[in-house]
Amino acid sequence: MTRGVSGRRIVAGVLAVLVAGSMSACSSRSAEWRDTDYEIAGGGANGVYFAYGEGLAAELGSGLDVRITAVQTAGSVDNLLRVSSGDALLGFAQGDAAADAVEGDGAFHDPLSVQAVARLYDEYLHVVVRADSDIDGLDDLAGRVVSLGAQNSGVNVIASRVLDAAGVDPASISDPELGLAASIDALQSGGIDGFFWVGGVPTPGIAELAQTTPVRLLPIEQSWVNRVNERYSYAYRPSDLPVGLYGLERSEPTLAVPNYLVTSSDTPAGVVHDVLRGLFDGRTRLAHDVPVAALLDRTQAIFTGPVPLHPGAIEYFREQRD
Repeated sequence: MTRGVSGRRIVAGVLAVLVAGSMSACSSRSAEWRDTDYEIAGGGANGVYFAYGEGLAAELGSGLDVRITAVQTAGSVDNLLRVSSGDALLGFAQGDAAADAVEGDGAFHDPLSVQAVARLYDEYLHVVVRADSDIDGLDDLAGRVVSLGAQNSGVNVIASRVLDAAGVDPASISDPELGLAASIDALQSGGIDGFFWVGGVPTPGIAELAQTTPVRLLPIEQSWVNRVNERYSYAYRPSDLPVGLYGLERSEPTLAVPNYLVTSSDTPAGVVHDVLRGLFDGRTRLAHDVPVAALLDRTQAIFTGPVPLHPGAIEYFREQRD
């Protein structure tokens, strides 16, 4: 009898600990979260956005006990539209596309109500051709079939600006408007001569492509980057793609643009605060599958101008400084 009572007490004690732990996990989450399904607007399945989004969704789902998943999208412009409309809680966006969104410029007819959660990492322009292609520079693209990125993508924004700066009329190029996955398939099959892409390095899909189909990346001259910066309010940075990346035998000049995690201006401050806590707490785990996650830095994450930081983000970063 004593043994039975003792056993029941032990079981009850264990259950109490489990319940308390569960309540503690939920209590660490802001009360501003709703009992609903949330989405993170990523990009194509072969890009960094989607991989990062899947990892972040896993971190937030387990750490905060919320239902959140990453979804495939066309890219930055699409992500900004989804976040602004409330279809997605979070989204990844190139800094230039995000700046256009808040100013109602470029692909956006009116300003969007979006704000930055954090600056994450830099993205790089890739202009990919087969290694045995006779295309040596952007001026060779006229009359060719080259994807300038999917509609509603940040890739398309940069491709058009750089071509214009290089003196190449985008209308002279036959553009099938493919996303990354479709571009990779088409280049492998010979359906296109090349494609533009903007993403973190290494971009998984291009790394996989290079293992079976040797590729080259076309150079982007610094004078073109300077010319783009003269014409648009957003500043791009000259950079280089290193030797060895995707099997490259030499470094190639290109341009870089920062990437932001964005949300709607209407997102509650407590939710954004929780997202940032999960993002930074899970940074090491995220970097196992998404190497660019290791570049997340609190001292740099606040520099998202001209896109304003969300009040919940300001609160989080002030706490970390104190």
